[in-house]
Amino acid sequence: MFEMKNIKMLFAAMAASLAMAGCSNPSGTDFRIEDYGAEARDGVDNADAIQKAIDACSASGGGVVTVPAGKTFMCGPLHLKSNVDLHLEPNSRLLANPDESIYKESAFLANEGEGMMWISGKDIENVSITGQGMLDGNGIAFMGAELEDSYELKPVTTFDPRPHVLTLINVDRLQIRDVTIGNSAYWTIHLIGCNDASIIGATVLNSLKVRNSDGIDVDHSTNVRISNCHIESGDDCICLKNRREYEAYGPCHDIVVENCTMVSRSCAIKIGSENMDTISNVLFNNCIIKDSNRGIGIQNRDEGVVTNVIFSNMLVDCGFYSDVWWGKSEPIYVTSYPRAVGNHKDAGWRFPKGATEGRCGEVSHIWFVNVKCTTENGVFVGGDTPDKVNNIHFENVDMRFVRSSAFPGGVYDKRPCLGEGFVTDGTYAFYIDMASDISIDNCSYTLSPDAREVQGLVKPIDVKNLIVKK
Repeated sequence: MFEMKNIKMLFAAMAASLAMAGCSNPSGTDFRIEDYGAEARDGVDNADAIQKAIDACSASGGGVVTVPAGKTFMCGPLHLKSNVDLHLEPNSRLLANPDESIYKESAFLANEGEGMMWISGKDIENVSITGQGMLDGNGIAFMGAELEDSYELKPVTTFDPRPHVLTLINVDRLQIRDVTIGNSAYWTIHLIGCNDASIIGATVLNSLKVRNSDGIDVDHSTNVRISNCHIESGDDCICLKNRREYEAYGPCHDIVVENCTMVSRSCAIKIGSENMDTISNVLFNNCIIKDSNRGIGIQNRDEGVVTNVIFSNMLVDCGFYSDVWWGKSEPIYVTSYPRAVGNHKDAGWRFPKGATEGRCGEVSHIWFVNVKCTTENGVFVGGDTPDKVNNIHFENVDMRFVRSSAFPGGVYDKRPCLGEGFVTDGTYAFYIDMASDISIDNCSYTLSPDAREVQGLVKPIDVKNLIVKK
């Protein structure tokens, strides 16, 4: 019988032998990308090496693909696989290759007009992205000239090479935890047809000058939880939608967002504008929005409907920015208007097949409870008919009007819509233009000494069944 000291010696010898053979983990569950040929050197594209590690990990039954601490690895497109945890050790970085010619897989199927994919996964399960490193989209490399409040977009026709950072399609059991993801040239995290997904403690950091740089887009997905995240994006921070390209995946529902902080040059929290199905059973709670163009927005522009949504316990801080960005400092925005007919590069995908103009669906049963706003403008509610937007409830919504920019007041932004894109009128705490069954309960506003003039609490235009309680 072996003595204990002999057993210890045997294990030590085995470990030494494995180390000499180049095996980093005796269990075989840790797949370090350097073991597959990845090099942290300028000019080296490591996509092949990293893909080999991902493939080997998945083929073995699952494990961890590790990006080592303190190193940057440039790479082109990657495809995630089932049962893989892509783990970025502290201060590690995967950096998108700036060569536009290598991005050839569309983020929107046959529609190539809205960007390509960098890191993606499709029809997989049990996938995670974890750690304290960064997925860096290298976004500025894909931009045109820098302007005062944005970057020019390079001219394109029906093909836009800008890469989305992370595109996950039909993934079951997904977790993104603790990592930093950002510097995106287009959307950052896009969940399409995903189920049982959680994004916890992630940081999304995009340039506030990059248009289309959404933070997290939840598209045709279900049972999604987003919590304890910080998001800075030139475009929307968190957006729920149903894009037409992915209509086969069905409605978007059962979404919970809590304890997040957000900064945006567009709309920090948005539902729409792309929505050809149903978005329902949604809860946003305990979130802070600061230094944004628009705070909370339901922007329905297609035939889909939005219903059963609660926004509660929110702090919203917003102000005016230029017309490059949709929004006019509306802290809360609830609208449904038909989409404009345009000549955008992907205009053919905006309407149902064969249609030359769109229609908009109902927005109903929406609650805003305990929302405190610091803003240059008031709440805007409107639809194309009085019944299109209905059963909208405001309770303990308070606004403190300030002046944080030199832009003129008295304007609300309806874009993208048919007809005039702006409403010009006085500033009100609540401006309601065609809606029904609206309740305003225990809501108020105050003015800072330098605030623009506010005309009153409510201006209703063609509103049926408006109830104001104090």
